Amino acid sequence: MRIWCFPFLCFGEKEEDCITATICKSYCLSRRSKEEKHMREGVLGNEIDEMDGEGSDLGFWDTYQNFGGREGLGEQATDERVHENEGNERFHVDGELHEKGEDFLLWLNDNKSRCADGASGSQGLKVDVNLNLGLGGEPSSSTSSMMATGRETDRDLQNKRPKVHSFSLDWGTNDFQYLHPIYYDEVDDENVPDPTVSGDNAMNNDGTNKTDDSEVRMDLTDDLLHMVFTFLDHIDLCRAARVCRQWRDASSHEDFWRYLNFENRYISVQQFEYMCQRYPNATAVNIYGTPSIHLLVMKAVSSLRNLEVLTLGKGQLGETFFQALTDCHMLKSLTVNDSTLGNGIQEIPIYHDRLRDLQIVKCRVLRVSIRCPLLETLSLKRSSMPQAVLNCPLLRELDIASCHKLSDAAIRSAATSCPLLESLDMSNCSCVSDETLQNIAQNCVNLHVLDASYCPNISLESVRLSMLTVLKLHSCEGITSASMVAIAVSSLLEVLELDNCSLLTSVSLELRRLKNIRLVHCRKFIDLNLRCSVLASITVSNCPSLQRISITSSALKKLVLQKQESLTTLALQCECLQEVDLTECESLTNSICEVFSSGGGCPVLRTLVLDSCESLTTVSFQSKSLVSLSLGGCRAITSLELKCPYLEYVSLDGCDHLEKASFSPVGLRSLNMGICPKLNVLHVEAPQMVSLELKGCGVLSEAFIDCPLLTSLDASFCSQLKDDFLSATASSCPLTESLVLMSCPSVGPDGLSSLHRLPNLTYLDLSYTFLVNLQPVFDSCLYLKVLKLQACKYLSDTSLEPLYKGGALPALCELDLSYGTLCQSAIEALLAGCRHLTHVSLNGCVNMHDLDWGFPRDRLSDMSIFHDSSDDYSSENALLPEHQPNRLLQNLNCVGCPNIKKVVIPPTARCFHLTSLNLSLSSNLKEVDISCCNLIFLNLSNCNSLEILKLDCPRLTSLFLQVHIFNTLNYCNNWNRKR
Repeated sequence: MRIWCFPFLCFGEKEEDCITATICKSYCLSRRSKEEKHMREGVLGNEIDEMDGEGSDLGFWDTYQNFGGREGLGEQATDERVHENEGNERFHVDGELHEKGEDFLLWLNDNKSRCADGASGSQGLKVDVNLNLGLGGEPSSSTSSMMATGRETDRDLQNKRPKVHSFSLDWGTNDFQYLHPIYYDEVDDENVPDPTVSGDNAMNNDGTNKTDDSEVRMDLTDDLLHMVFTFLDHIDLCRAARVCRQWRDASSHEDFWRYLNFENRYISVQQFEYMCQRYPNATAVNIYGTPSIHLLVMKAVSSLRNLEVLTLGKGQLGETFFQALTDCHMLKSLTVNDSTLGNGIQEIPIYHDRLRDLQIVKCRVLRVSIRCPLLETLSLKRSSMPQAVLNCPLLRELDIASCHKLSDAAIRSAATSCPLLESLDMSNCSCVSDETLQNIAQNCVNLHVLDASYCPNISLESVRLSMLTVLKLHSCEGITSASMVAIAVSSLLEVLELDNCSLLTSVSLELRRLKNIRLVHCRKFIDLNLRCSVLASITVSNCPSLQRISITSSALKKLVLQKQESLTTLALQCECLQEVDLTECESLTNSICEVFSSGGGCPVLRTLVLDSCESLTTVSFQSKSLVSLSLGGCRAITSLELKCPYLEYVSLDGCDHLEKASFSPVGLRSLNMGICPKLNVLHVEAPQMVSLELKGCGVLSEAFIDCPLLTSLDASFCSQLKDDFLSATASSCPLTESLVLMSCPSVGPDGLSSLHRLPNLTYLDLSYTFLVNLQPVFDSCLYLKVLKLQACKYLSDTSLEPLYKGGALPALCELDLSYGTLCQSAIEALLAGCRHLTHVSLNGCVNMHDLDWGFPRDRLSDMSIFHDSSDDYSSENALLPEHQPNRLLQNLNCVGCPNIKKVVIPPTARCFHLTSLNLSLSSNLKEVDISCCNLIFLNLSNCNSLEILKLDCPRLTSLFLQVHIFNTLNYCNNWNRKR
């Protein structure tokens, strides 16, 4: 249930004010009487309904502004109220809302007289509701007396929270809403949701409490609630404060408000002053992007005596602020960003005895003088100042990057005045010279980190920085090969970055502590020689002139040298190197194989990528550690020899000129050589290989395969392979289950006879061969399940008689005779005798005219004439359909049979398992009469001559009848009802 509360009423002691409050409450309840009432309760307490963005809310706020108690209170609430879900839009009162306020005033005057006779009338309209308007303040006497009895009698109901609305002040952001109003002396502490109230009209007229026993609540002690709130940020704390008084008190604890963050938020000086008074022990303040930062920061400095961290910016700071800093004794960190210091034409002094971190970033000032004896970190980055005077004897980090107005002398004076300096960032300071760096090196003996990027005037030839650990010299046009002599003196150097040094031609360094080096976009760079035992990372990219690389390291694990078109020589002595990527290094020669073979300096190399290295012609690797090898796009390779017993992956995509390949031994589990059409010699010795594909190796004439675990061999279109290859392979690969010899015309009966050595062979493809006799297959492959004989045009009509007369291949399930020359009688005998077949393909069989599995008419007439003869009847009775075994046929394909005219499959054919029948592209098919109880799929597309279609297929779900013209079209009733 929604309860609208007017905090500017019922605050006084006069009876007239109380009557007015009663009328206001009654008016609000009457306006909401038609709305739906809900009461939900969360895990830690009742959740509150969102009350923003409704038309009724607008009327309330209009009335609140026009009739609110003290001047400015309604205006403040109206200005600061926001919609939590839709964003942080300001509330504006329009003409319609003023009309609602006038209606309310008339209604108020009309009802005020009715309630003036006695207190009983007003009590009848009273609703016990507390409104949360703040985190502090003392309760008024009237409110205290009204709630005294409830508190004494309902102590056992502590932490029971009703669902009511509370209003918050907004600082102008989408979600961040502080519940700290400024005018606390005008708001009672009791005007918040009372934990003792269980719902609207929670107290009867006699003062007793009435609770809803059906509601389930969870009580939290203050200590436990405090612990839970430690996991919330300021936004969530502000939302939690709207629940009830207990949550408001817990969320306003100073432990959660040590850091006052108002970054990029609207906050007035009065509001900020209240926050400072409310939490005087706050240690951190952020007012970056707030209006009037000078006034706000002065309030912070004067009010927060424990302030340690101060962040501000986007405005103008007067000189008085920097003078007042000395009174902020606990300040340790100060950050000023994007501001104008003083009036822009005067010197700004920054004096503080305890300041340790000072950030003046992107600020505008004529001159700055800093005297902080304990300062350790100073940043003047991107600040436009021609001069800076430093008196910071303990300074360790100095950042003056992009201070373009600082002269060389000013930089020298600032840096040399800090004898303990350890880190110096002077990037983009174009005035810096070698003389300044030499003075810095002499005065700052502890300097470890130097960033002199984009300083075109330095060459380092006369500079000696022996203590450096990090050196960055991006885009330094003066850095040449002579500079490497000075850099080599820095024996402690760990990181070296030389990107875009256009005049650098060679780098030769022997630094025992160097871990990381970068050389990117060095156009004239030719030679790289590194002897660094702990070198772990090398980045060399887009150096088009690089020809020679020599690296010695005991820590390097990955080397990437992609797109180095001129690289011809690579010498590596890296005992921990595991990955090398040399993609598109087009100038690499065959000598690279020695680098990565055993004894070549990379004993634990596992992955090697040589894609698109088009100068490689003969590749030979002998390695006991290599696991993955990629040679994709190496079109010039003609010979490949791999002796890598642990090699598990190899890629030969695009090696279309490969003629000779040897894999002996390798750890490959699969190999595809079909992408090498010119391969003529192959040697494979792979103890773990299970799949080998030679499809398309049309000139392969010599092949030796020794793979004891091989289960699948595809030698399609290997027209040069003969019987000796098949016999040797059958002996060395006894576990073969699938053998594809499509378009292998040189394979004959001798080779097929050797298949008896393959007891697990279940799949055999002899399509497009010149076989005449299949007896070797029937004798050798006793457990064959799939036999494909597509386009075997030299098979005679009697070639398949052993199947349906002699019981050959009893396990055969699938038979493909597509595009063969078998006659009609041979096909009928095969289909009648091999009832154990489940899949039969007769696509393109030109000699098949009809597919009629009906019982012969002449035989029925003979039986009707000679039915008196018991002997004749007995012999004919054996041929009756009911005495024939069921066909196991499931799938029958007769696609593109041009001479088939009639298809009849009656129930007597006993095709109870037939589910799919494909007769598409049978141009002369005229009649189809099918009665199959389990047929699901029937394809008659492009059967243009079809005239009669009779179907009794109750389970048919897919029927294709494109481009048909029927003279007669009959559907059996059973199938029609099913459809």
